[in-house]
Amino acid sequence: MTVLRAAGLLDVDSGEIVRPGVISIEGDRIAALGGPADGDDVLDLGELILLPGLMDMEVNLLMGGRGETVEFSPIQDDPPTRMLRAVGNARRTLRAGFTTVRNLGLFVKTGGYLLDVALARAIDAGWIDGPRVIPAGHAITSTGGHLDPTAISSMMPGALPMTVEEGIADGVDQVRYAVRYQIKHGAQLIKVCASGGVMSDSGAAGAQHYSDEELLAIVDEAHRRGLKVAAHTHGAEAVRTAVRVGIDCVEHGFLIDDETIAEMVRAGTWLVPTQALTEYMDISKASQASKAKAAELFPRARTSVKAAADAGVRIALGTDAPAIPHGKNARELEVLVKRGLTPLHALRAATANAAELIGKDDRGRLVPGLLADIIGVPGDPLQDISVTGDVRFVMKGGKIFDR
Repeated sequence: MTVLRAAGLLDVDSGEIVRPGVISIEGDRIAALGGPADGDDVLDLGELILLPGLMDMEVNLLMGGRGETVEFSPIQDDPPTRMLRAVGNARRTLRAGFTTVRNLGLFVKTGGYLLDVALARAIDAGWIDGPRVIPAGHAITSTGGHLDPTAISSMMPGALPMTVEEGIADGVDQVRYAVRYQIKHGAQLIKVCASGGVMSDSGAAGAQHYSDEELLAIVDEAHRRGLKVAAHTHGAEAVRTAVRVGIDCVEHGFLIDDETIAEMVRAGTWLVPTQALTEYMDISKASQASKAKAAELFPRARTSVKAAADAGVRIALGTDAPAIPHGKNARELEVLVKRGLTPLHALRAATANAAELIGKDDRGRLVPGLLADIIGVPGDPLQDISVTGDVRFVMKGGKIFDR
């Protein structure tokens, strides 16, 4: 048995720092809290404050990272190159204190392979270091919709032909097949693009891209197999449609209004607000149309998330990395607090709330019996949330990955 001894630990339920922080670890689980911290297997972490491993509900580890270029990588990078780059992205994410992530939807040529499923399996097998990955396979989107590589096609028509297996699906029959394909090959949730977006040549960011019938079919296929559906959605009307058809989680939701927020509260729909990208995303090389959309959406996003939180919308943390760099995921916590959430609310979004969203009751808290996913930061995050960006200790499943 290993015992961690630190200055304190965060109880996310009570919202208090318990001092001192003493955690006994047996195997991959937390065995006990408190008690004497004596013996040969005591790891003294000094003045650190211990937190549950953080979780990011929207990343794409197969994109971004060292050596990628926005202009050429979508065309030049083959699947092996993306996988090798993902190894570094996964390592940086884990060392930043994020022990679980949802990989929300490939939208690159893969030949039909679900690269995030393979990445998750390699991490679970211990071949490479990284967070636990909940993979979505390929994002489901319509022809010309958000995440269809329209920007590349506008420069060279036909440069990146995407198949139904790779997520480009139109009509009820095709979307059902696309969902079934992702599930067959290991997806653990489904990602759909229900509206336009900022960084694609897909028209207005808030416009609904799939018909109600197509969205209903996607949700029906996923829910019958026990999988949740996350929807990239910006526009208020498109979000209301997503709520009405039973989508479980709205990504971004930058343009939601009071009526939409009320519908989300009534339905229990989750929101992953991805606020840090509105502060840090580099759009210098984006098209003029994308820059114009960002200028419209980002300021509105900064107010909608506080309104949603105040109304009782369930919020889980997500960054949309690499919209911000992999390994800088804690910026989302800082920006959520900047938007008006309390540090405790932001921390719950990255721990207990995220665990509830993904249906995992074995993580998200420092409680006996749960996974020993534990990080250490140099100060009280309830007083200064920025300490979450300076993680000094990382344990996942009882194994130390960074100290």
